[in-house]
Amino acid sequence: MIPSLKNKHFLTDDDWTIAELDTVFETAFQLKSSFYAEEPTIYLPHKTLFMIFFEQSTRTRNSVEAGMTQLGGHAHDLTADKMQISHGEAPKDTAIILSRMGHGIACRNCFYGIGKKYIDEMAKYSSKPVMSLQDDVYHPFQGIADLMTIFEHLGRNTKGLKVTVSWAYADTHSKPLSVPQTQILLFPRYGIDVTVANPKEFPLSKNIIEKAKLNAQAGGGSIRFTNNMDEAFEGAQIVIPKNWGGFGYYDVDYYLQNESECKKEMKNNLEKYKSWICDEKRIKLADKNVKLMHALPADRGHEVTDEILDNENISIVFDEAENRLHTAKAVMALTM
Repeated sequence: MIPSLKNKHFLTDDDWTIAELDTVFETAFQLKSSFYAEEPTIYLPHKTLFMIFFEQSTRTRNSVEAGMTQLGGHAHDLTADKMQISHGEAPKDTAIILSRMGHGIACRNCFYGIGKKYIDEMAKYSSKPVMSLQDDVYHPFQGIADLMTIFEHLGRNTKGLKVTVSWAYADTHSKPLSVPQTQILLFPRYGIDVTVANPKEFPLSKNIIEKAKLNAQAGGGSIRFTNNMDEAFEGAQIVIPKNWGGFGYYDVDYYLQNESECKKEMKNNLEKYKSWICDEKRIKLADKNVKLMHALPADRGHEVTDEILDNENISIVFDEAENRLHTAKAVMALTM
């Protein structure tokens, strides 16, 4: 038996034991079954969650808000411009007040070098559970939804499963490191063999890589790195082609002091790697039963071609997106 998870913060999957995460998965599968049977799951009647978004969101915002409704509670959809945050109120003060008025706080703040620190400070002073809806380092809700989807399609025994997390070209915005970093920390804890592919100018954070190696040793998985996308796809049973910015190339303090110059350099580096795309040629390098995953939104035609993303025999991205609902409900039900 594990102790009650009530009031436990959900800031990174790395803070939760395998037993605790397994409880989340069991709860999520039960909630998903009830959802399809249209059975009510009023586990949080009349409870309030405050959601603070510093960025846009589709899956995260709606999975959490819909999840709270389905659990019998209510989620306040807040943005900085609606709050005194826009006038400089400290995260400490925001957390103290909101935790006295409701039952949980969830926040997305992905500003590099800032987001995690902001959410951590709220967690330090909140009397109720604080949940990261994504920051500049971690995206814990995405991680558990990804793993739930893997369990559904490839079974619970993931020992030796070959998963490739690959950088891919995108021309939208400099996407956070948090999704791939969460995946390389979490997957090896369940015995998964992870390969990370990225151009040399787009590494993940060094401290996260070192922690992922330790997680792999403890969990029986493995992690390796390559600068060759084709090599990474060879024999992979799951491929996750996703863009991330070049933030890990810089020291955090240097980046914050020279942000405009770093962004210009990242853009110039980006244009060198337009060929990093998941297409029919690359997918044929993978296992014959390969599955495609992506946190969405996918940059169609850049990260991955339509013919792969929309191929129902390969792509499980919409199952992955739906599982954001069920895993979010599980975490909220267990912690609030």
